[in-house]
Amino acid sequence: MTAGAITAGAGFPLPPNATIGLVGGGQLGRMSALAAARLGYRCHILTREADSPAAQVAAGVTLSDYADPASLRAFAAAVDVISFEFENVSAAGLELLAALRPVRPAPAVLRISQDRVAEKRFLNQAGIATAPWEAVDSLEGLHAAAARIGLPAVLKTTRYGYDGKGQARPRRSEDLAAAFAALAPKPLILEGFVDFACEVSVIVARGADGAVVAFDTVENRHRDGILDLTLAPARVPDSVAAAAQDIARKVAVALDLVGVLAVEMFVDRDGRVLVNEIAPRPHNSGHWTIDACPASQFELHIRAIAGLPLPPASRHADAAMQNLVGPEGLARWPAVLAAPGLIPHLYGKTEASPGRKMGHVTTLFPRGGLPGEFGVAAALGPARG
Repeated sequence: MTAGAITAGAGFPLPPNATIGLVGGGQLGRMSALAAARLGYRCHILTREADSPAAQVAAGVTLSDYADPASLRAFAAAVDVISFEFENVSAAGLELLAALRPVRPAPAVLRISQDRVAEKRFLNQAGIATAPWEAVDSLEGLHAAAARIGLPAVLKTTRYGYDGKGQARPRRSEDLAAAFAALAPKPLILEGFVDFACEVSVIVARGADGAVVAFDTVENRHRDGILDLTLAPARVPDSVAAAAQDIARKVAVALDLVGVLAVEMFVDRDGRVLVNEIAPRPHNSGHWTIDACPASQFELHIRAIAGLPLPPASRHADAAMQNLVGPEGLARWPAVLAAPGLIPHLYGKTEASPGRKMGHVTTLFPRGGLPGEFGVAAALGPARG
């Protein structure tokens, strides 16, 4: 098959040597491209950065803004199917691409996930529980929403927020004006504060044939709004882990997803599972699957968008995944390389700015043998900040 030979709805499963287009050049695109290569596919990256992590390992690169029509048409002509690796891309641009090539997940899924109001509304309409929330477009509206939801609460931008950016946590009514002024663009969303016991997530994949598989529920710990540590499996009761998986499957089906989806959730003090956010792409909290599973989240994503059958989302080991963030994380890299038992992953980024994910480290344990807090810290050793 030559690039450009597929029309929407035809030509699947993709044969070997077909070209997968990925919108976005970050580390998720990099790891997706590596997984695609193992399955015999080439990847072509649409990115703004010439030396982006994904571009370093791709067969082709288009340097462009994500909304330039001429560049999007040239990109589409070079590939057979298209996906994206993060949400802050142009939905209108993806819709133009979808008129030329199959886009998986569909642009409609991106529109839901990149707007927190649309996301919460979709989840609630699908019967999925979230924290209470209200859209806010004025300071007066914020005061009214806070009176109904209660304080403390979390005020967020509806778009372009990630890794703790675009958020404020007003605790008293006196905090509302400063929080409203500090956040842009408007409108905003006010979400009720959840007194959670832990944060969990599930990576779920859904194929074009409707088959759904879900990885085990994992526990996530954040530092300064950025994912720091993931433990697989989560240390929660079996009933809670199963409820989280069921929710993830339900979201994937409701979205008519083709690809991989991450569902981030809170487990409250009463054991209820509430959805916080969804991300229709591979996710940081699924990086452990590269080393602990026969088929990683990235392979399942590539399989789904290429129309291949999905294998079970099984794991052969327990795991702990530690992010390496910013200059401090990168400074630990030599020690990580020298430590036995650590599996290192570096993303090829040239600038280690504060808060930037530079790589991650995974350590494995026998299945069922995830140790306690001190055991995890000891196993991660120099990777821990």
